[in-house]
Amino acid sequence: MTWGEKAPFELGTDGPTSILVGVDGSVTSARAAWYAAGLARRQSASLTAVYVAPQSAGLASTGYAGLEVAQRQAQEQTAAEMRLRAAEFSAELGVPITFIAAHGDPFTELSRIAEDIRADAVVVGASAHAGHRLIGSLAVRLVKAARWPVTVVP
Repeated sequence: MTWGEKAPFELGTDGPTSILVGVDGSVTSARAAWYAAGLARRQSASLTAVYVAPQSAGLASTGYAGLEVAQRQAQEQTAAEMRLRAAEFSAELGVPITFIAAHGDPFTELSRIAEDIRADAVVVGASAHAGHRLIGSLAVRLVKAARWPVTVVP
């Protein structure tokens, strides 16, 4: 095709083929999951839902090892429930969903997993924490990283 020549109609999509959605059990992350699933269905894209359990900030070193164990068990239970919800959601919508649970800093882990799966788009829910206006939310940090198109769902 030469410059100025009209391209033939292309059947298919030019959108994302791999979408990562961050989930944490909040209302906004549920909305983000619904949005990402709809986008994946319309684009015939793969969808990966990622739950990142935050690291406990040194509870073991303060003598609260039992609390750290309880927190880890609660996070594992949350991840198991979210994995089940993702499977139900997948069956209901007919969209295959890969669920990944990780531990650590949400920005670092979402970025790492997005790179690993070669995500074309990242979808997250807007933060409901007032303090994030001062220190920056996960969504803002992902946008500033400028590695993928990021959709922030209110």
